[in-house]
Amino acid sequence: MFERAVAILKEHIDNDEIEITRDSALVDDLALSSLEVINIVADFEDEFDIEVPDRVIPSLRTVGDIVDYLEKNAE
Repeated sequence: MFERAVAILKEHIDNDEIEITRDSALVDDLALSSLEVINIVADFEDEFDIEVPDRVIPSLRTVGDIVDYLEKNAE
């Protein structure tokens, strides 16, 4: 799951030098804007055939948060 999440994130990050770990913060470490985070969530929804409620998005602050959410909610 982590590898699939990283692959999606790398599509949105311009800097190939950034190392993505479970602890990487989407905004602070990966320099993503709030709009980019929403677009990434949409990509996760498409990839994993799930719907992420709007109320959940603010809690997805790190790559680990995303992976944990996917592991609990994706098939």
